[in-house]
Formats: sequence, structure tokens, C-alpha cells
Amino acid sequence: MSTPTPARTPWRAVFGGSIGNLVEWYDWFVYASFATYFASAFFPKGNDTAQLLNTAGIFAVGFFMRPVGGWLLGRYADRRGRKAALTLTVTLMSGSALLIAIAPTYGAVGYFGAVVLLVARLMQGLSVGGEYAASSTYLTEATPPGRRGFASSFQYVSMTAGQLLGLGLQIVMQRTMSEEALKSYGWRIPFVVGAVGAAVIFYLRRRLLETEVFVEASDAADASDASDGRGAARAKERGTVRELLRHRREALLVIALTAGGTLAYYTYTTYLTKYLSNTAGLPKSTASLVSFCALLVFALLQPLAGALSDRIGRRPLLIAFGVAGTVGTVPLMTALGHASGFWPAFGLMLTGLVIVTGYTSINAVVKAELFPTHVRALGVALPYAIANALFGGTAEYVALWFKKGGAESGFYWYVAACAALSLVVYVRMRETRDTALSSRERTAEAAPVRA
Repeated sequence: MSTPTPARTPWRAVFGGSIGNLVEWYDWFVYASFATYFASAFFPKGNDTAQLLNTAGIFAVGFFMRPVGGWLLGRYADRRGRKAALTLTVTLMSGSALLIAIAPTYGAVGYFGAVVLLVARLMQGLSVGGEYAASSTYLTEATPPGRRGFASSFQYVSMTAGQLLGLGLQIVMQRTMSEEALKSYGWRIPFVVGAVGAAVIFYLRRRLLETEVFVEASDAADASDASDGRGAARAKERGTVRELLRHRREALLVIALTAGGTLAYYTYTTYLTKYLSNTAGLPKSTASLVSFCALLVFALLQPLAGALSDRIGRRPLLIAFGVAGTVGTVPLMTALGHASGFWPAFGLMLTGLVIVTGYTSINAVVKAELFPTHVRALGVALPYAIANALFGGTAEYVALWFKKGGAESGFYWYVAACAALSLVVYVRMRETRDTALSSRERTAEAAPVRA
């Protein structure tokens, strides 16, 4: 099949569909990047690594809520629409950020503060689990063929922008506040900013239009109901696990292709700042600056890789990530553990992020292109969230567990093995670039090509 002719990119839809990811992932990553400052606020004094292990455990628990969010909000998006789900997810995130900002400390109420922190993380997990489904399906459906890879790549642009905003704020605070002030009250400031930002995004998302693909599917179901009375029964199946099980092969495919990619992504983003500080011995401020600069370049690479996938297909990029991730993880992480300054650490981290770009730039559109409209959001959300909970969410915890056990290099081999697992899937899966999502696209696809 020929490569689709590129159409104009609907920038308003791309902005509206992806901007919420900024505040969602700002809040999500702020927890990780400021954990070194608030770990002592919620747990008894002791070994620093043990305190970080406790906060990392709560961070991982948030991931295990993501499958629930993927199920509930994915179902909601398939039944009520992508726009409705987008506004709901950002509302939940605003509430969870505010809850963390006002959480009491261990010194004031004992472990109750950690309970509040846990509840907030559960809310964040619920929200992010639904956000990925809603934004992935919205960006894919709202964009014409030939531009979907490019448009959907802005999901990770906005996700990375959220992380950059969190890291940037951390760098500013590190240079304007003392270590004592950051540990005392300064760590609460980023969560207040996140709660306010989410309220602004809520207003912007209420002005979005629903996707034509979803409206077409809804109208078709209504018309079928009016003509033969069976439409109502089929409508009840939209966004259900029963309907998803009819596409179990695609669901298992999403889990498998996500495993290596999400683990590598969280290794080179969320965990690496701590790794550079705890293992390489770089100052916290230097480690944060390295992450900020590398992630800025990483964000700029996403649209380029997404546009490339619109030309050559999705599989070549995924396979490139799988190969490089399998053979390059161990030497990269080993070298990073001995990085002696900003530039060596920056170059090595950026190399890892360039490898991960083969996955991050297109993973959302690939998953959305695997499923039909009536179960697309749930099909994207639930299998992805399961894989994220098992691999991405536990990345930091597993890494610290290896470190505490004196076998830190074991984590490097674990990441490489998961990349190899996903590589097998990438080689065997079908190409999804030319998938038609609507009747208009199917009609255009069937039309004869004129010279």
C-alpha cells in the first residue's frame, strides 16, 4: 500500500489533546524529582536509601492504580467520548496534587501523612491511567492519515515538557532556597503549581470538539438501534472488557510491545536523576541540570521521529529501539555510573534517550491503530497500564532494590532483557501505519489512484 498523502495537521486538536499531558506528567514526575526532599517528611529518620525506597514504593503503588484508571476511564471515553474523558482526568490530577501539597508530616501526625500521600498517589494513578487512553485516541482520531505519527508524538512532547517544567522549577528552587528550606516546606510549592495548572487545562479542554471518528461510530450505533433494535445491545458492549477480549491478540500485543519501552523510558528519565546523584556521585543540582538539558533535546526529537514513521512505517523505529536497547543498555548504564561531570553525563543520558525515542515517539499511535473505535480507548489504556504497572512503575523500586543488595548491575541486565522481549514482538507484529479509522478514510483508500 502506498504512503498516505500528508494533509494539514489540525494544530488546535493536537494542542488540546496533548496539553493536558503537560500538567498530568508534571505532577506525576514532580513526585519523583522532589522525593529526595520530602522522603524524610513522611518517614522516620534513618538510612537515606531506605527513606527513598519507601517513597519509591508509594510511587510504584500509583502505577498499580493505572490499570483501574485505564479500565474505568477507557470505558468512559469509549462510551461518553474522548473530550469528556480528557476533562475528567485533568480534574482528578488537580485534586491529587492539592492533596499532596497539604499532606501533614510524620513529625505532626505520624504515619497518617504517608497515608495521605498514598491516597493522592492512587488518585494520580487513576488519572494518568485514563489520560493516556483519552489523549492517545483523541490525537490519533483527530488527525488525518499521513500525519498521525507526527501528531501523536506530541503526547510525549507534552509529557516531557511537564517533566522539564518540574525539573526547571527544582533547579530554580535549588539555587534560591537552602537544603533545609526545601526539606521543610519548599517541596510543597511544585504541587500547588500543579493543582492550579490543572484547573487552567480543564477550562481549555472544555472547548475541544469531539473527534469525527467517535461521532461517526456513535451515529452508526444510534442508526442501527433505530432500524433493527439491536444497536442498544451493541452500544452496551462499547468499552467493555468483554468486547476487549474479542481483541485479545491485540491487547496482549500492547502489553508485550510496551514492556521494554516503558521500562527503558522510566530508567532514563524518572530514575536517572537519582542514579546520577546516588551512584555516580554528582551533586543533586548537577544531576537535575543534566536531566533537564537531555530531556529538552529528547522532546525536540519526538516530532521528527513521529514524522519519519509516517514515511517509513512504525515497525522500523520500534525495531531500532529494540536492537539498541538490548545491546546498549548495560554499557550505557555502566558508563553513567562513572560519569565524572556534566558533559559526560549529558552525552550518555542523551544517547539513552535517543534510543528510547524509537518507542516513545510512536507508541501511542501504534496502539490506537490496533483497535476499532468502539473499544479503542479501553484497548489502548488497560493493556498499556498493566504493562506500565509491572515494568515502568517498578523500575525505580527494582533499581534501588538491586543497589541495596549490592548488585546494582543486575538492574542493567534486567532492562536489556525486557528490551529484547519487546524486540521479538516488534519483528513479528504487523505494520499499522496505513490503518483506516473512519468510513471516509476507507472510501479514500478504496478509490482508484489517478495518474
